[in-house]
Amino acid sequence: MTAIITGAASGLGIAIAKRLSQKNIDLALFDKQGEKLSALWGQLTGNCEVFETDVTNEAEVKKNVARVVEQFGKVEILVNSAGITGTTNIKSHEINTGNLQSVFNVNFTGSFLMSKYVLPFMLANHYGRILHIASIAGKEGNAGMLAYSASKAAVIAMAKVQGKEYAETGITVNALAPAVIQTPLVGAMPETQVKYMTDKIPMRRCGTLEELADMVAFIVSPENSFTTGFTFDLSGGRAVY
Repeated sequence: MTAIITGAASGLGIAIAKRLSQKNIDLALFDKQGEKLSALWGQLTGNCEVFETDVTNEAEVKKNVARVVEQFGKVEILVNSAGITGTTNIKSHEINTGNLQSVFNVNFTGSFLMSKYVLPFMLANHYGRILHIASIAGKEGNAGMLAYSASKAAVIAMAKVQGKEYAETGITVNALAPAVIQTPLVGAMPETQVKYMTDKIPMRRCGTLEELADMVAFIVSPENSFTTGFTFDLSGGRAVY
């Protein structure tokens, strides 16, 4: 099997790549940080190629998805984990419009473009697993994080729509809504913002990258064949619906 993972050069993407690599899945790693991608390549077992890609650039996405299929023969899995938080700990009326648009471009439009160009190959193969990494913020909204919360809500809605559209094709499309996962992205956020988020988690801790990667591995597996258009919970009890 072949999987494309976006945002593969850091955080969630690295953890997911390592876990899928352990399952002997061929990997096509997408990220605009080419040097970091190359460094990750040496840490993985099995067949792996890197594709320096800006997921907000439609021409680049189209070209590199085609290159993946040319190299590997097909693509069965897409994990959209590329994402940014933008400016946080800020009220809505103070948000810079350009920053909001940047967050939407990466988090929503990037995931849309990847699925747009992967889906035709999955349809031809009558099989596919697409997973959009969303966030608990997309379900409940985090104060001080309008751009991020709204963009992840859009990702959840996209998974619902696509899950219905392709339900009879052998393709499943789902989302995953983590609460706070301990990553460099979270580490760079203001301490007050992180405390606000972790205080809402009944388990009173961040999730781990290993916990996230294990759940991703199940969601994109052949065994997960009767769930589509669903948003999986990974929130330590914060969201139970």
